[in-house]
Amino acid sequence: MKWIDLRSDTVTQPTPEMRKAMSEAVVGDDVYSDDPTVNELERLAAEMLGKEAALFVPSGTFGNQLALLTHTLRGDEVIVPSSNHIFVHEVGAASVISGVQLRIIESDDGMPALERIENAIRDDDLHSPRTSLISLETAHSSGRVLPVSYLESVRALADSNGLLIHLDGARIFNAAVALGISVADIARSADSVMFCLSKGLSAPVGSMLVGDEEFIKRARKGRKLMGGAMRQAGVIAAAGIVALKTMVERLGEDHENAKYFASALDQIPEISVFKERLDINMVFFRLEEIPGDYVVEHLERNRIKINPPDRGLYRLVTNKDVSREELEATANIVENAVRSWKSSH
Repeated sequence: MKWIDLRSDTVTQPTPEMRKAMSEAVVGDDVYSDDPTVNELERLAAEMLGKEAALFVPSGTFGNQLALLTHTLRGDEVIVPSSNHIFVHEVGAASVISGVQLRIIESDDGMPALERIENAIRDDDLHSPRTSLISLETAHSSGRVLPVSYLESVRALADSNGLLIHLDGARIFNAAVALGISVADIARSADSVMFCLSKGLSAPVGSMLVGDEEFIKRARKGRKLMGGAMRQAGVIAAAGIVALKTMVERLGEDHENAKYFASALDQIPEISVFKERLDINMVFFRLEEIPGDYVVEHLERNRIKINPPDRGLYRLVTNKDVSREELEATANIVENAVRSWKSSH
């Protein structure tokens, strides 16, 4: 019996077309920039995001941290909302790799008020680090998509203060589909963008970092320094090309499935679904008074994988490998877990 895996969209399996492309990929040595498949992936990524150049990197965290390393000097300060991946889930890498300090602004949805960002920008003072960069994230890990108008407002603020913007766009294609616009419309407000091929786009590995030609030239050297320069990487880049050409439009199916799943869970009286967080393929909910490990174990016995709640909040992520029928079955099993707990306690 198949497992239903809702832990993340990182669990997606490569498509048959991806596997075929990987097995037939024409490769070279990417350190010498002569892997034609990697070169084509980088060309395609830059074109789609409306940037001059792109660089293939092993992971999203790698791409974000490479952007910080490339944009900043040691001792600089980077403004980041408190809920963003760069601060919450990247192992303190900014301090280790780039030697920068993160100036954290409290924000649950990655959209702090402009005046709060402006107040975080340091004056040119002997005792202060230099503010050099603002980092934003969309689609945000809260399940929200940042409006383009907000990104444009931050861009104007950055320009007026001589700052750069890096966008953690791990799920930027989800954001574009949710807004009904091109991904380049979102990327336009940022100096650099990282996006993942290995989440909803379903490639097995890899992310892209895009920006202008000079930025990518410097980032290529930084990638070597960080140990991310790869050789015959066309074998995995081939799957990324297929992902960009065939998997973007279908992301809307994941979004609709998330809304359907949220509606089904919302029928369970003990569950509180965060309906305002349904912009993309994530469903957030609270299930009070029932231990998280009980719910996780109950679902696992029924061959369903979910992550335990984080401070009481569950996040389940729809993806191409989970059908609507399987989501309906999962909602029923969650309800069974609730009833089982209540009847025994």
